[in-house]
Amino acid sequence: MKRLPDFLKRPIIDTDKTRTVRKILKTKCLNTVCENARCPNKNECYTKNTATFLIMGNDCTRNCKYCNISCNKPAPLDLEEPKHVAEAVSALGLKYAVITSVTRDDLPDGGAEHFANCIYEIRNLTPEVKIEILTPDFKGLESSLDTIIKAKPDVFNHNIETVRKVFKNARPQGSYDTSLKVLKYIKDYGKITTKSGLMIGLGETLQDIEETLIDLKNAGCDILTIGQYIQPSKNHLEVEKFYEEDEYKTLRELARKVGFKHYQIGPLVRSSYRAAEIAG
Repeated sequence: MKRLPDFLKRPIIDTDKTRTVRKILKTKCLNTVCENARCPNKNECYTKNTATFLIMGNDCTRNCKYCNISCNKPAPLDLEEPKHVAEAVSALGLKYAVITSVTRDDLPDGGAEHFANCIYEIRNLTPEVKIEILTPDFKGLESSLDTIIKAKPDVFNHNIETVRKVFKNARPQGSYDTSLKVLKYIKDYGKITTKSGLMIGLGETLQDIEETLIDLKNAGCDILTIGQYIQPSKNHLEVEKFYEEDEYKTLRELARKVGFKHYQIGPLVRSSYRAAEIAG
């Protein structure tokens, strides 16, 4: 594993606020992607009483080569989880909630109804809260996407994750084109704000990144995130490159050139980082 540059390191700081967030999540038996994916920004988010809820368990049916979440046979869905998520959103006093999940290819709808139920429960308890969901591709099933559209999230996020050239190596069970089709379907038929993101440092070129941004824009994507890939362990894909600050300035200029008005681009940017701010 390549040594992590100092500018990518974040200290572990425990405060009353971070302990409060952890206590509420533990009481409701909830998971967060902040913990499971070892997000470097979790302390910053916790101090703001925010967290990205990870629904449908801790085990994923796909084995993406960059992800710290384990690939195992998942447990049955907890049908009380949507209610517990809504209660945690209320207890944390959130104005903007982000919900993501593991991929559940074992479920006929990929978990779309479970996502929808989370949205319904939050709206029932705290109707003023805006909701962003970060979903898997549901294998591109239009029936699953229709379920999501009916639930009307404020923002629909599905990450392309990486450029076409690297995609199959990083996401062997996924499809670059399916991800684009999912974003386009939600935009075309749901008229919902859409969002996507990618990691850099996996061997892509600037031209590869530009082509991906153009593909996302053509799919109707409204919001973009780009951040540095950090290798979770020696068993995951190695980092090919750590980008420097001047290169992030180039990427911001590229995003503007392609036509993105809303974006977060920086070393530690992740899908849900400052999600409320970027969504406006």
